[in-house]
Amino acid sequence: MYLNQLRKPSAYLSCAILLWALFSISTGVSWSFDTVLISRFLLGFTEAVYTPGVYLMLSRWYKRDELGLRLAFFSGGIAASNFLGPLLASGVLIAMEGKLGYAAWRWLFFVEGGLTCILAIVSFYVTPDFPSTPVLWLTADEQMLAQRRMVEDPCDSEQGSAQRSGFVEALTDWRVWWMAIAGSFGLIALSFELYFPTIAATMGYSPTVTLFLCVPPWFLGVITSLLIMRSVLPFMPFPASVILLLCRHSDVTKDRFWHIAGPVCIGVIGFIIAILTMNPSLRYLSLFLMVQSDVSYTVVVAWISNSIPNSSSKLAVAIAFVNVFAISGFMGGSYLWPVEWGPSYSKSFMCCILAFSISLFMFWVYRLHLVRLNEELEKTERALDLPRGFRYIT
Repeated sequence: MYLNQLRKPSAYLSCAILLWALFSISTGVSWSFDTVLISRFLLGFTEAVYTPGVYLMLSRWYKRDELGLRLAFFSGGIAASNFLGPLLASGVLIAMEGKLGYAAWRWLFFVEGGLTCILAIVSFYVTPDFPSTPVLWLTADEQMLAQRRMVEDPCDSEQGSAQRSGFVEALTDWRVWWMAIAGSFGLIALSFELYFPTIAATMGYSPTVTLFLCVPPWFLGVITSLLIMRSVLPFMPFPASVILLLCRHSDVTKDRFWHIAGPVCIGVIGFIIAILTMNPSLRYLSLFLMVQSDVSYTVVVAWISNSIPNSSSKLAVAIAFVNVFAISGFMGGSYLWPVEWGPSYSKSFMCCILAFSISLFMFWVYRLHLVRLNEELEKTERALDLPRGFRYIT
């Protein structure tokens, strides 16, 4: 809500990045459990404002049928960190042990925090504000075009009450709660990401080798065939990711549900393979399949931005609330991976399959609701002989 009212949200987001970097460095110099706990709390406090803030900012710059691809670029960065992180961690753990009297794990926080500080400073100058505020690297004509594009984008036919705040509108809309709960179950299933090195370690290799083995599955989750993607999205300056292809196709077809269900089903196949065998080769194959389900939550966020009606302040609250509520799935999902369930973690994978099933069922019900609303809009247009107008993306 605060970000939506700011004239320079770029400074807000850049400060969040900078504070995150400083608190990351402070974790590396912590001397007790209590100080580590405080550093981690502050780290999460600054991180929490960033992701929903980015989602809101993108929704103010791109049309409904363009948002999926742009969110995919953002989420693609997150996915890339999943394979770059283990590489960085392996290098630091091997090379930095005892340097300047610090343990290697402390250097990991120093390095990550220092690099993020640099990015935070750069972001102050390159991150744009809203289309209605001046942007240094846009001409006056480009600025006007950015504003006109959003005005021309068809918005929800429902109108909010001027007397009600975006906060009240969001929390009294059952759709916001429904998507939040469905997203929470989805992230319970995606909790395997938090324990990816632990799952990879069940193949029996050393910690360093295990970290390297985590890289290829995430790399596949980000990078797909260069030739195929060049033919589908020739304007892309680099090899596109599975996320980009899926979300771009989701924008073009104006479909969200099936683009959520597809990756989830691939991930479920990976879970089933992991349940059925401890064979290292098949177990490793299952990791490649599991990570494909990560893209589903990106499409969910795009769907929220497309289907929550009324004011921008309501959308701001809805995006933040759904993300906060959904992240509780990660909290609960953390308890699905106790050591006692290892090394097969079959019970953990079965819980993930159940959570994905509940999430998909809720998304299917939501899709049926939007389909019914679209049918009502079509009937009204035919009855009044009106041109085709707003439609929900299903």
